[in-house]
Amino acid sequence: MAQLASALVTMILGVLGCAVYFYGSNILLDKIFPTKNRPAQQVASNLRIANSIRPWLFLGPAVLLLTFYLFYPVIDSIRLSFFDRSGEEFVGLSNYVWLFGSDEFFESFRNNMLWLIVVPTAATFFGLIIATMTDRIWWGNIAKSLIFMPMAISFIGASVIWKFIYDFRSGGDAQIGLLNAVVVFFGGEPQNWITIPFWNNFFLMIILVWIQTGFAMVILSAALRGIPDETIEAAVLDGANGLQIFFKIMVPQIWGTIAVVWTTITILVLKVFDIVLAMTNGQWDTQVLANQMFDWMFRGGGDFGRGAVVAIVIMVLVIPIMVWNIKRANAEMEGR
Repeated sequence: MAQLASALVTMILGVLGCAVYFYGSNILLDKIFPTKNRPAQQVASNLRIANSIRPWLFLGPAVLLLTFYLFYPVIDSIRLSFFDRSGEEFVGLSNYVWLFGSDEFFESFRNNMLWLIVVPTAATFFGLIIATMTDRIWWGNIAKSLIFMPMAISFIGASVIWKFIYDFRSGGDAQIGLLNAVVVFFGGEPQNWITIPFWNNFFLMIILVWIQTGFAMVILSAALRGIPDETIEAAVLDGANGLQIFFKIMVPQIWGTIAVVWTTITILVLKVFDIVLAMTNGQWDTQVLANQMFDWMFRGGGDFGRGAVVAIVIMVLVIPIMVWNIKRANAEMEGR
């Protein structure tokens, strides 16, 4: 209860603080550049100056926070990547030399690439199929709500749910894990699924696909509804079947949206951390870059230099995809 009360008070104070800031700053701006009882030329000048400043009153706090929480950490991470584990002694490129000679790094990098191949493709594909199917049934909105529901769960919460699904009991104990219960029901042998090398990566990926399919479905459903009915009707009159309409008429018209959804999930996958931490903590060959960065930075005494190098690698991988995504979105907006 104390935590809930603290969170509630923080939210109330935050909202009130924002209201006081925006209201007070606008009053102050109007007093600095008054328009009442002033010559017409001065009124026009003050209005022009105030209107140019006013947007920054709203954007200013956000820009400052983004600068502090995003820009500064990037610069400091680059700096730390050239220092030793304590972040005090300059070691040059030693951390980068270690990185490209580390088997642990290449294991993490390989796993991340595997996640990149499977998760965005599977989530986008399932989202597209579900969006298409639910638009054709009367209870489609109910189905969409159920499929989108995992998006409301944190990654840690989702991992706990799936831990019960993959749970394994040895020594002949009754299996409480859903997957092993099904296997035993059909006469199979229960398995400790998340400890099986290579395949356990896919069991972890299923969790993120389960979460992100709802996101892909919502975005792609909106895009599908934007397809002109005339094109579908023309294809039907020309004798096209359902699959031909889907792959040759509908998908090409929303290809830009599909690409944006795919790249958005890709950026998320590059930073995946919570699921691996909660399910395996990187054991049994499931380590990924973000979890490795966390291990080097905060565990075993911490090594700021090596942790920062792994963070730089993640940033370098994310930036090109993010830039392409922004350019694609801007191109679509200009096309409209």
